[in-house]
Amino acid sequence: MSSPDREVRAARNGAAAGGRRPVVAVTGAATGIGDLLTRRLAESEEIKQVVAIDERRGEVSDAQWHLLDVRDPAIAEKLRGADVVVHLAIDLDLETDSAARTAYNVRGTQTVLTAAAAAGVRRVVLCTSAMVYGALPDNDVPLAEDAELRATAEATGVGDLLEIERLGRRAPRAHPGLNVTVVRPAILVGGTDTALTRYFESPRLLVVAGSRPVWQFCHVEDLVSALEYAALEKVDGELAVGCDGWLEQEEVEELSGIRRMELPSAVALGAASRLHRLGLTPSPAGDLAYTMYPWVVSGSRLHDAGWRPGWTNEEVLEALLEEVSGRHTVAGRRLGRKDATTLGAAGATVALVGTAALVRRARKARRRA
Repeated sequence: MSSPDREVRAARNGAAAGGRRPVVAVTGAATGIGDLLTRRLAESEEIKQVVAIDERRGEVSDAQWHLLDVRDPAIAEKLRGADVVVHLAIDLDLETDSAARTAYNVRGTQTVLTAAAAAGVRRVVLCTSAMVYGALPDNDVPLAEDAELRATAEATGVGDLLEIERLGRRAPRAHPGLNVTVVRPAILVGGTDTALTRYFESPRLLVVAGSRPVWQFCHVEDLVSALEYAALEKVDGELAVGCDGWLEQEEVEELSGIRRMELPSAVALGAASRLHRLGLTPSPAGDLAYTMYPWVVSGSRLHDAGWRPGWTNEEVLEALLEEVSGRHTVAGRRLGRKDATTLGAAGATVALVGTAALVRRARKARRRA
């Protein structure tokens, strides 16, 4: 970045931090991360007003609520007067139909960016994931924020996140004066349900032979505080957020007390692909890459701005294990206690990958039909 650009950006950020308090709009404000951020901003003395947008009303009474779908162009009028929009109305639910999920995520982001520009909003904050960097054996450890995005659309929701990022990069060119900040959390923990959190619900931790698993977590509380930093314009650009450092696979196994099951790559990937193709598991084979290769991030830009995580990787892992206690997942498919016991008795490989039992069950169901 050139010196004049730094001076302009510093002046703008200084005005935001030391001048008038901003009005911040939050989409997806009624639930999950949106609810947590709305609560935090409503309690902040640095915020003038919080505008909360969702399809239903949340519980933060101090926010100004607007009930509508983010794909509705009428959102532009609701954003008028806002300085910053934090867009969190994104669906990454494992059980959602993938085509419907993509349609919602892409159209919603397009509408919010266009509406924000039309309403005179100066900044939109998007939240994606560090998964957009891709999990690859030759990744730097850690990755810098400006590292190339090498992910493919083969893992759950990653195609949507890459498209959201593309829209975010294009928006300032189409709408001069609009700033777009992107926040990319590591493995998110705290009321979340993803293929990566379900990994720790299995009776054994799958390790693909020859892979190099490295783990970095991000507690939702830390993500919310990072989003607040971005909303207050204390930092901008592409921001990675997570705990400091990372854990090797051996450390994860020691801390969790869950033993590993090591399988050849062809077996693990083949089973995952087959189960997903049969509709027995929500996770495509591409999700496995994120348990095989490193994709940890440095978070240097947030650190340079004075932000620090409140959680360590060890603490987040402990919280995750408490959260998933009593759940039983095989190959990304959550099971009842009876199913988990049956599969566990069938042998370690079947308990972990679930191929034989689940495929037999699918065949019997088709014959009955």
